[in-house]
Amino acid sequence: MKKLSARRRHPLAALVVLLFALAVTGGLYAAFSPSEAKADDSSAQSLAIEEGKKLYSVGCASCHGTGGQGTTDGPSLVGVGSAAVDFQVGTGRMPAQQPGAQVPKKKKVYSDAEIEQLAAYVSSLGAGPVTPSKGQYSTDGADVAKGGELFRTNCAQCHNFAGKGGALTNGKYAPSLEGVSKKHLYEAMQTGPQNMPSFPDTTMPEKNKQDIIAYLDTVNSDKSKTPGGLELGGLGPVSEGLFAWVFGMGALIVLTIWVAARTAKAKKS
Repeated sequence: MKKLSARRRHPLAALVVLLFALAVTGGLYAAFSPSEAKADDSSAQSLAIEEGKKLYSVGCASCHGTGGQGTTDGPSLVGVGSAAVDFQVGTGRMPAQQPGAQVPKKKKVYSDAEIEQLAAYVSSLGAGPVTPSKGQYSTDGADVAKGGELFRTNCAQCHNFAGKGGALTNGKYAPSLEGVSKKHLYEAMQTGPQNMPSFPDTTMPEKNKQDIIAYLDTVNSDKSKTPGGLELGGLGPVSEGLFAWVFGMGALIVLTIWVAARTAKAKKS
């Protein structure tokens, strides 16, 4: 009987075995779950690229080539990055209705999900500027005055000091920046669409881009005041000169006619 009782398990033995099993299971989960998460992310990215390729084949390949290498009707998309796709397609500039000196902004054709898929496919062709996160183009804490200084130095030559746009050469133009979303403003500076130069973070840091966006948000809103009175559209010396010629010269002509008529009446009397 003593031998049989000696062979009996300790009451805590089962608990020890259970804890050991849980520890092993937790270790295995910790070891394998990151790989599973990475696999899921990779699978989702691959699916987005595949769907984007289908959309590209239908709406983009005729101009940009089947592999994004470019043709006589459209430039190469290798290395433009997802930010360029998000800007061009998100503003409706792409797909273009017809070739021309400049592709205008219009209502977008693709949904946000489809734009992300197209961007995923194009970015897979070669590394380029990445679509910015909300924090990157946020204007919280931005310096509006500094943004105005940067805008006048780097952008006003084409877009006008208030971002109203302006004419360029050979039928090209700098579009108005009024009503453009913060995200698309940031992407335009990143990628340099059409006639615009690009301003990567190495040239213009993220903080400076946020300052410029804050400046444009201010001058194109009710926050902006015009103490000088009638702003004439904020278009600068062109509109002001036209106003002076039309109304100023018109007033002088009317005055001249009035004086001549008075003089003629005085001579007759």
